[in-house]
Amino acid sequence: MRRLLGMTLVVLGLVLAGCNTVAGLGKDIQKGGQVLQDAAKK
Repeated sequence: MRRLLGMTLVVLGLVLAGCNTVAGLGKDIQKGGQVLQDAAKK
């Protein structure tokens, strides 16, 4: 659980660092949510 939280924070930091606009942030969050949904289906 602790490892998952750490990985999530790292990914979130990278996403926020890579976004230049609010629209870009929304798209990145949406893609991240899609990845989590796909992982949950497996």
